[in-house]
Amino acid sequence: MPDTIAQPQDESPTCICGALLADGQQLCRKCAARQRWIRRQNARLRADRRRGETRRPPRNPHRMSALGATR
Repeated sequence: MPDTIAQPQDESPTCICGALLADGQQLCRKCAARQRWIRRQNARLRADRRRGETRRPPRNPHRMSALGATR
């Protein structure tokens, strides 16, 4: 049986990228900003996809082709 004593690990919290965190933090400033950007980007992409589906034709089109008349 070996006679080695394991050193206790430093229990300071770290971010997923390895940065040290303050009390109560779950992500560092950089990772939190990246998560916010990803959420906003996903929302924009979702909204862009949805806009084309819900767009209605204009109420009073001024172009003759849109009215159905031909010259």
